[in-house]
Parts: sequence; structure tokens; C-alpha cells
Amino acid sequence: MSAAKDRMTDALYGLGWGVVKKLPEPVAKALGRTIADLVWKRRGKSVLRLESNLARVVPDAGPERLAELSKAGMRSYMRYWMESFRLPSWSRERVSDGVEIKDIAFMTDALAAGRGVVLALPHMANWDLAGAWLTRQGVPFTTVAERLEPATLYDRFVAYREGLGMEVLPHTGGSAFGTLARRLRDGGLVCLVADRDLSESGVEVDFFGDTARMPAGPGLLAQQTGALLMPVALWFDDSQVMRGRVYPPVDVPETGTRAEKTSVMTQAMADAFATGIAEHPEDWHMLQRLWLADLEPRADEPVGGPR
Repeated sequence: MSAAKDRMTDALYGLGWGVVKKLPEPVAKALGRTIADLVWKRRGKSVLRLESNLARVVPDAGPERLAELSKAGMRSYMRYWMESFRLPSWSRERVSDGVEIKDIAFMTDALAAGRGVVLALPHMANWDLAGAWLTRQGVPFTTVAERLEPATLYDRFVAYREGLGMEVLPHTGGSAFGTLARRLRDGGLVCLVADRDLSESGVEVDFFGDTARMPAGPGLLAQQTGALLMPVALWFDDSQVMRGRVYPPVDVPETGTRAEKTSVMTQAMADAFATGIAEHPEDWHMLQRLWLADLEPRADEPVGGPR
């Protein structure tokens, strides 16, 4: 049964990349909204988990407001997928015109000065589109990808992102950190989705008033290489343009052990994420358990799809 499910999952993603990218853009957008609304109406585990997470982000929201946010959140999530399936067929102009990032000079000025940069992002809007936008601007970067099952699905995502101009490293295997560090020491750019710890050995942070765990990697890389760590937020509006903001670099504490410095930097990163998410909660695609208080039991962990 597991093997059959894996084959079906791989086939569905393959169908998305093979068919959705050929649809006219208005048709693809309408299809995404229809699928999102159908999934939302079913009130499955992923939707309920999204609402539970949003309840922490917007603590004053009642059931009606949370339902509105989760519906908008599912539409935002499906916009991500419809755009991602179509990205390989977008022209350079369509990609360049489809993104607007405030304060991008924090990043470009550092890179121009030969300083490495770590951009850390939460699961907001469409980070693949942001990545494609960067490469179209002539800014190459390196990222990591979570190992997925089946392996053929992981290969699809790696090929997709490499086709957009990214250098993609596997999240597991032990060599990714060293490669990322080399890229940063050479004055390069590293982009990491960093609002959920996949190793279960991350840094505990206060996030919307409760304890969550986020990866130590961004803070450690900045300390060890002299690169600048910059949090980023992305969001959609009613236009075809995705918006974003680069926050000021996170300072490396002058005193403390490496672990203590990493803890302070990761908390500062989490605080920047919280600012962006609070301003655009419907564009935070966190359909999984995040806060430590929610991690048990895990048997019904919803699958939100690879990101």
C-alpha cells in the first residue's frame, strides 16, 4: 500500500507539472481557488491544523474569523502550487514583473561588498518564485531540499528547482553545511526556509507566546563564515505580483558561547518571522504541527506537501 501511495503521489505531482503549466493563467488561477475551497470545505486534518496554528498568530480571532483566515490560507497555498507548476514555462519578463521585494538593498549591498548572505524565510507565499526572481536578476544562490519519499518525487523537486537556476543540496547526509559555508565564505548567497526544525535538534524560541523549535543552521552559518543573516517575509495581494521584505541583518552577539549566540540569533530570526506572519497570516502555509505543546501525539500529522 505504501509503495502504491508513493507512486500515486509522484504521478500527481508529475501531472501538475505536465498539465497545469499548459493552462492559460486565468484557468490555472480559477482551478487553484476551486481546489482550495473544496479542500477547505472538507475540514480535514490539514485545514484544522492550519486553523489551530492561526489561532496562535491571531489570538483574538473568533471561530468565524479563523474560518475566514483558513479559507484565505488554503487559497494562498494553492496559489503557491499553481504558480510553482507553471514557473518553468514563465518568461524572464513574467518572473521579473511578478515579484517586488522591499529593502532588497540589504542583500545586494552586502553581496556587492563581497560579503556572504544567508536569507532565512518562513513558509510564506511562494519562495520558489522569489528564488526564480533572484536568479533572473543574475543572483545565483544555494539552498537545501528535504529528502522526500518516494525518491522519484525528491528528484522531481530537485530538477524543478535546479531548472529555475538554484543550486540544491540534500537536507540530510552531513555534507550540506560544509558546502553552504564554502559558498558563504566565497561571498555567495544561501537561502533557507527556516521556520520549522526538521532535525528535532534545533533551537527553542518564543514564537507568538509559546515555545517552538527552529533550525540552528542560519545562525551557525553566519557565525562561522562572517556572512550576514537576514530574515525575509513574502506575501500575496490581489494582484499578480508577490510582495516581500528583507529585514535588517541579525547581529552576532559579542559575548557568549557559540550555542548562546546561536540561541539569541535564532530568536531574533523568529521575531522577524513573527512580524511578517502577523501582518499577513493568510500567506503562512504552516499546515503541520510547529509548537512543542502540539507535537504529541504525532500519529495524525497532516501532510501539507513538500516545500
